Amino acid sequence: VQLQASGGGLVQAGGSLRLSCANSGRTTSNYFWAWFRQAPGTARDIVAAVNGDGDDTYYADSAKGRFTISRDNAENLVYLQMNRLKPEDTAVYYCAASSKSLIGGYAYWGQGTQVTVSS
Repeated sequence: VQLQASGGGLVQAGGSLRLSCANSGRTTSNYFWAWFRQAPGTARDIVAAVNGDGDDTYYADSAKGRFTISRDNAENLVYLQMNRLKPEDTAVYYCAASSKSLIGGYAYWGQGTQVTVSS
């Protein structure tokens, strides 16, 4: 499993970004995928997660109502649509894959993509 995250950038508060994560390794259609984020001086926290079929999701409270996680198993892609962005969303965002559960056991990680939200 080799994950590559992209789509980060600089956006004004209230704007939107869509992050993408591609898996160039073996197929992971039955894996759980998630997005985490880490701001300077803080722990890496889960933002959103989705199961293999895409019909079960988890969102951190900070992401509920603003972010949407989705996946395209045919293309081995996972997306994070982020709307109504806030300065506190500024962080490095990482995609990850787990064979264990929706909110745990994430053993495979992408390299991270920087999201900066200006006020």
